Amino acid sequence: MESRRSFLRTTAAAAVVSQTVRGANDRIQMGIIGTGERGMQDFHAFSYHEDCVFIAACDVNKLKLEPALQVMGGKVDAYGDYRRILERKDIDAVLITTPDHWHSPMMVEACAAGKDVYVEKPISNTLAAAQRMLDAAQKYKQVVQMGCQQRSTPHFQACVKMIQDGLLGKVTHAMLCQPGSYTRIQPPPEAPPPTLDWEMFQGPAPRKPFSPGRLFWRSYYDYGGGMLTDWGVHLADTAHMALGCDRKGPAMTGATAQFVTVPRDNEQTPEAFACTWQYEDFVMSFTNVVPPIPAFDMQGNWFFGGRGALHVNRSGYHILPAPQRPPRPQAAPGGPGPAPAGSGPAAGAQPGRASGGLGGQPAAPPIEAKDFRNTDRGINGDTPLHARNFLDCVKSRQKPNCDIEIGFYSTLPCLLALMAIREGRSYVWDGKTAKPA
Repeated sequence: MESRRSFLRTTAAAAVVSQTVRGANDRIQMGIIGTGERGMQDFHAFSYHEDCVFIAACDVNKLKLEPALQVMGGKVDAYGDYRRILERKDIDAVLITTPDHWHSPMMVEACAAGKDVYVEKPISNTLAAAQRMLDAAQKYKQVVQMGCQQRSTPHFQACVKMIQDGLLGKVTHAMLCQPGSYTRIQPPPEAPPPTLDWEMFQGPAPRKPFSPGRLFWRSYYDYGGGMLTDWGVHLADTAHMALGCDRKGPAMTGATAQFVTVPRDNEQTPEAFACTWQYEDFVMSFTNVVPPIPAFDMQGNWFFGGRGALHVNRSGYHILPAPQRPPRPQAAPGGPGPAPAGSGPAAGAQPGRASGGLGGQPAAPPIEAKDFRNTDRGINGDTPLHARNFLDCVKSRQKPNCDIEIGFYSTLPCLLALMAIREGRSYVWDGKTAKPA
């Protein structure tokens, strides 16, 4: 197998310009790397748009690749080695939907080969690999979109505007909630099936004996980051978008986690976790449990300000006014009994009371409760809209909605929290590096 270094030299020399040859009818010709469940979801999202066509597909698992080729139809060339896609001059862009540990080397090599890239979130499963991706995008000037599709969804964008326009007053808390866990008991090692290239699956990860459980890779530190990165990046991205942190990281990160029903396994993420981040002027938290209230899906993003709260997820959003509480009677100066009318703090101005603003924020007019249900599907769904934004930017050479730098900072708090869990300590971020607190 040729080395990655020699491959990079060859493809970089061939890619003198950033834009490759366009296909017939000015369609963007694409290759997909990773044809599992998410890969095919993304394929369908791109397929809504007639100005792109997939002409190549790659997967190390034939049990995923062969059914995908049947779904894709047409003339699609199949590969077990992604580098065969990158060396093709007739491919303009690649869709990377592999396990997280492959995101970084594939994206870096694709940019070196002159390809634009749509890469699924998280940006990577380690901080060092994520920083290499950021460096590569800046060096090669390719269009790179990370798959945080909520950025391209109208009702998320509407919520961001309401928050930034001051609907809630000053937001002091951002709360992220997503229930569930991917952690499971690991089966014993066995020989890999003949349909799987286990060596290529592992790629840049440490070499481990094959176990069927490793194909459910999201909970393994070697390949992913569990629910913390799988859903946490979506939620952190929305919080960053609303609170002006697209290119900022948390000053302080802390996290705690616990194995509950699965025996402790140092190779997998714990089942239950709670993470906290300190930003310049707000705090953010994430836990993988939500109250079982049936009236509205409780997972998603919660924003709390002096005038109320806003909750948004893919089902829609709702706005909750802060409860208006009557003022407490004030003692009269020099003696018992209520204060005379007109003396003492204004009604609703009690520090820490919802009517006076959280944490002593000044009283403000109440906001109206509102519920919105998202019914858009098909071409107006979140991933098709995000794919549309990427395709438009491939043509215009503009930065997409979730460019690689935004993707880096949306992934950063989740990676720092993973480090805090594994090391049992808090971390500070100085703008360039993470250090133990």
